[in-house]
Order: sequence, then structure tokens, then C-alpha cells
Amino acid sequence: MVQHAHASLDLSFSALSDATRRGIIDRLGQGQASITVLADRFGMTLTGMKKHVQVLEQAGFVVTQKVGRVRTCRLGQRGLEAEAAWIEAHRKLFEDRFDALDEIISELKEEAGHGSAG
Repeated sequence: MVQHAHASLDLSFSALSDATRRGIIDRLGQGQASITVLADRFGMTLTGMKKHVQVLEQAGFVVTQKVGRVRTCRLGQRGLEAEAAWIEAHRKLFEDRFDALDEIISELKEEAGHGSAG
């Protein structure tokens, strides 16, 4: 199960690592769009846009449907709960480490202040 969770996170973060793909998700949040409309909006070739959409589709963020010659894209049902949980767990880890570092720095400053007084 852990292996599957890591693979899913890898797909998600890889898909979201690209500004164009994040832009596609933002655009599809306003409603469905064809590959052609998306390609025009982002100034890309159809082939380039299809590749971006395919990455988003593999990660579950986008669903496509072909009707005739037109492939329409819309947001998938998948949420970002697992990704948000991973980020929150690691945010907490870093926050705890920075808090510990702050305590050490405060102690060192206090010791330095007492040492120069005597």
C-alpha cells in the first residue's frame, strides 16, 4: 500500500510541477475545453497540449472524452487529499525543527550575554 501511495504522489507532484499543467487545471476549473482551445490559450501545438493533458489524465486530474474529431477535457473527480496530507506532515516536521533551532539560538545568545557581563 505504501508503494502505491508513493507512486500516486509521484504522479501527482510530477503533473503539478509544470506551470502549463497547473494553468490547464485552472482553466478547466472554469469549465470543460477542447484540446484545440487549450492549445490556443497556451500558445502550443496540439501535440504539445495532448502530452500535457495526458500527464494530467494519468494523474487523475483531468478526464477526456472524444466525440467525433474533438477531444474535450474536464477536471477529474480526484482531489488532493493525499498530497495535502503529505505536505502538512512535512510542513510540521520542518516547523518543529526550526522551532528547535530557534531555541538553541536563543540559548546561545543568552549564554553569550551572560559571559560578557562578567
